[in-house]
Amino acid sequence: MRDKRIEKLANNLLSYSISLKKGEHILIDILGEDAVPLAKELIRQAEEIGAYPHFNIVNYEIMREFLKNCTEEQMKMYAKHEAQRMQDMDAYIGIRASTNTAELNGIEKEKMEIYNKYYTVPVHFEERVKHTRWCILRYPNNSMAQMSNMSLEEFEDFFFNVCTLDYEKMSKAMDKLVDLMNKTKSVHIVGPDTDLSFSIEGIPAEKYMGTFNIPDGEVASAPVKTSVNGYITYNTETRYNGILFNNIRFEFKDGKIVNATSNKTKELNAILDTDEGARYIGEFALGLNPYVERPIGDTLFDEKIKGSFHFTPGDSLEESDNGNRSAIHWDIVNIQTPEYGGGEIYFDDVLVRKDGRFVLEELEALNPENLV
Repeated sequence: MRDKRIEKLANNLLSYSISLKKGEHILIDILGEDAVPLAKELIRQAEEIGAYPHFNIVNYEIMREFLKNCTEEQMKMYAKHEAQRMQDMDAYIGIRASTNTAELNGIEKEKMEIYNKYYTVPVHFEERVKHTRWCILRYPNNSMAQMSNMSLEEFEDFFFNVCTLDYEKMSKAMDKLVDLMNKTKSVHIVGPDTDLSFSIEGIPAEKYMGTFNIPDGEVASAPVKTSVNGYITYNTETRYNGILFNNIRFEFKDGKIVNATSNKTKELNAILDTDEGARYIGEFALGLNPYVERPIGDTLFDEKIKGSFHFTPGDSLEESDNGNRSAIHWDIVNIQTPEYGGGEIYFDDVLVRKDGRFVLEELEALNPENLV
């Protein structure tokens, strides 16, 4: 029996998120076998549209073995064929459903750098992101439920509420924030052990409303590369290359992270030393999803938390491009709701958001109660 919630999600993905058309080719990338139910429904509905679905299944245990002793030559060959397939696609949906979020823990840093530099960047950053209509999402399973401290049933209810939100309504409400950010020169953010100043002048703002990520809900820009000064202490956990970090604190001088500490300071600095761009910020974005109220340890959800912002070391986004280039793009989240210590965001010295709520009348439509 087909699950109506999965049917609705698949329909939203194909019709709204990527606008799949008859005769187009779509790659459905299944990262973890738990995502098979959604993949089957996507294939079924894509065929009903008259499109041509293709699929790929990644098993994380096999991926771990592949990465443990990978070489640059091997990864270039792997990426060559994966990039060719991506070039043949009009659209892409990636569904991530790992049964163990720590499966890649312990892989040597050098091996992960080979993977990111010679596979992730050319296949995904350069080919998929720039040349296909794409959307990435998770799929609810026991691993994610456990990570979120929920039962599977509770997590499924949460997941489908978040992922089938009326993103078209959200998109319209975002327009005034986009307009305001496009007029803004300077940004000042204050909060517990946080005092940041930077410019976004001349950097286009862009809205994310369910056409790239599900769940979604953010408006993004980027600092002028050398304009960031001050310090930030992130109040959420974040995972990178399989390593769980918390209490991350960055100090900036003229855009560069000159001091970085966390529960794993050595590993943190190793990531920031990946390349020159890794110590500069590639994205500044405000989280807006009314159903995401607390971190669950997954960036795709956590960066959308209502009342949050993320300040991202690494590669800049395509539209809100500040010129920074890096093999990393690490969305680390700071929540400013009262439960997390509050905080304020000023645009050109005008208070825009306080304790996670917009205080300007023209932006009130983005407060949580107006989006559900």
